[in-house]
Amino acid sequence: MSIQESLVSFMKEQAYKPMNAKELARVFDIKKHEFEEFLKTLSFMEKDGIIVKTRTEHYGVPERMGLVIGKLQGHQKGYAFLIPDEERPDVFIPSSALNGAMNGDRVMVKILREENEGKKCEGEVIRIIERFNNTVIGVFEDNKNFGFVVPDDKRIYHDIYIPKSCFKGAKAGQIVIAEITKWPDKRRSPEGKVIDILGKKGDKGIDILTIIKKHKLPEKFPPKVESYAEKISEEIPKEEYSRRVDLRNLKIVTIDGEDAKDLDDAISIERLTNGNYRLGVHIADVTHYVKDKNPLDKEAFKRGTSVYLIDRVIPMLPKKLSNGLCSLNPKVDRLTLSCIMDIDKTGNVVNHEIYESIIKTSERMTYTDVTKILRDKDEKLIKRYHNLLEEFSLMEELCNILYKKRISRGAIDFDFEECKIILDELGKPIDIKPYERAVANRMIEEFMLVCNETVAEHMFWSNTPFVYRIHEDPDLEKLNHFNEFVHNLGYVVKITKEIHPKSLQSIVEGVKGKKEETVINTLLLRSLKQARYSPECIGHFGLAARYYCHFTSPIRRYPDLMIHRIIKEFINGKINDKRSVRLEKEVEEASNQSSDMERLAEEAEREVDDLKKAEYMSDKIGETYEGIISSVTAFGLFVELPNTIEGLVHISTLTDDYYIYDEKHLCLVGERSKNIHRLGDEVKVIVDKVDLDAHEIYFELLKEEENSNNDHIHSEGKGDQSEVTEFIEEK
Repeated sequence: MSIQESLVSFMKEQAYKPMNAKELARVFDIKKHEFEEFLKTLSFMEKDGIIVKTRTEHYGVPERMGLVIGKLQGHQKGYAFLIPDEERPDVFIPSSALNGAMNGDRVMVKILREENEGKKCEGEVIRIIERFNNTVIGVFEDNKNFGFVVPDDKRIYHDIYIPKSCFKGAKAGQIVIAEITKWPDKRRSPEGKVIDILGKKGDKGIDILTIIKKHKLPEKFPPKVESYAEKISEEIPKEEYSRRVDLRNLKIVTIDGEDAKDLDDAISIERLTNGNYRLGVHIADVTHYVKDKNPLDKEAFKRGTSVYLIDRVIPMLPKKLSNGLCSLNPKVDRLTLSCIMDIDKTGNVVNHEIYESIIKTSERMTYTDVTKILRDKDEKLIKRYHNLLEEFSLMEELCNILYKKRISRGAIDFDFEECKIILDELGKPIDIKPYERAVANRMIEEFMLVCNETVAEHMFWSNTPFVYRIHEDPDLEKLNHFNEFVHNLGYVVKITKEIHPKSLQSIVEGVKGKKEETVINTLLLRSLKQARYSPECIGHFGLAARYYCHFTSPIRRYPDLMIHRIIKEFINGKINDKRSVRLEKEVEEASNQSSDMERLAEEAEREVDDLKKAEYMSDKIGETYEGIISSVTAFGLFVELPNTIEGLVHISTLTDDYYIYDEKHLCLVGERSKNIHRLGDEVKVIVDKVDLDAHEIYFELLKEEENSNNDHIHSEGKGDQSEVTEFIEEK
């Protein structure tokens, strides 16, 4: 145990009373020549918010002093919420108690009032541990003698004051990046200087570029990384052919979307003489090129994941690797890591092997074509791919077996609709249509899931440090709220201290095809925790899996790349005690960094989607649509259209009565008429207005008498979700 861990453990003891540095030094037997270093450790821990120093220079842990550490989440109205590091409710911070803290800052908060009788826990920022917004993106406004930047992120409610000498040529209406030079306090807004001009609002690509900059996502690879990638030989070394298992004689195919360029997984399948299936999942061996701590590895660790933003990808690796050397393109030799599984007729993996291999894929298939072959019996495609028909048929058989097994053990299979946003050459959205989660998508989904489980269990029993994908058990309080709501709709969930996913799965299965399906699934999803990466193997609740990891996408996810490296070292006997100790630290760092970067990528992807959905609806003011009430709040109703676009019906537009919010039943009730607007209700709405800056869409409910007279009601096409390989995580 390190000195930091020992100090924290000691200070958390019930009998501990705050001590000064000399008293702590005596307890920990710190020698005179070690005292200066000990003081530095205390100072570092204090700056990081791990411990607190009082005015009398005594030390303690925050939680024993009525203090909470966490990240600040701002609101455009000026107040904020503290999202605590520890497992405890969020803390409301009024604008008067922010004391100069801004959205995203890591802060220490003093609790002023605990949660009581419906009133939220309230606090005051007493220390800003780490600033988040060193730069702010927004619209520049010129006021002759000075300027200011109106932040694009509405959670930063201060405008940034810009002295005239710091304009850097910026003109009114331009999108700029401002660096903060003076932080805000109770009496003063933040001050800054313009450091970059991105362009004029409305220019092609500026909207998405603004989001990229706002989230501090990388745009280009450093020259050192690009140069390193370019120097990698495209020739596979001769020794790799001799040391690896040669699988080039197998029929191996990739099955991906039409637009995919980074093909990192391929499939082979055959029926064994005993009737079992032999499924091969072959994953690009990215670690052959991205060695531990080389420039490519360091950059991939920093990025954590590839980010997909409708019309562009911010890749984790340079294109030479992601679209070239590591992509399992057809009819070329490629280095892979293969997991070969023998699976019986009930879906059990009865035998498996994991080894380094070399493959040559037979075809680059698409979800669309494989679905047309299996579901639609497309004669043209059947003729073209006649040599693979037996394999596709076996894949469909095995997919159904694996799905049945997964559902029988209690995996929760949400079937949310996702959409594809189609842009024109100017970047304007021209269509939003649902993805189809067809047979081919489901096949790859099931094969990747069983492979990830098999690899995770294999490495768990090897007792080697590893990066697992975990999904913790849900919070019982949130589940009880969910249970109260579904109980009113006639559904029952048996909630105990050790809730099993099967209890929740029965609800998901029970609402399939019903009007309340989307609403109940959404509420349930909000009751669950988010999946994350961890060195600890504690299982995946949503998948009802005891062992789970991410093995199948090393081109676009750092954890997959790292565990490939660990697996290769393990199967080649290179992990000794010394390496194992080093790996423990690396695995923890990678888990934390990758989880953080995944959240950041999700936030950016969601924001780009919201932006383009708002833009799509901006020329549809006055048009009428059918939708479903997807959320109810004290300030109104959210209505979701079948193409996943969501808009707010503000309570002020419900003019037929005065409506009261019933939080328990999640509905608005008319005080006089007793009209009820509840979750899941089907409604007709008119597009009222669109706020492009806030990416918000506003609807008005169509009155009953207008319904019958309205000749033109849009019914956006329904469809299935695509590629929800891990439904819990993607949402």
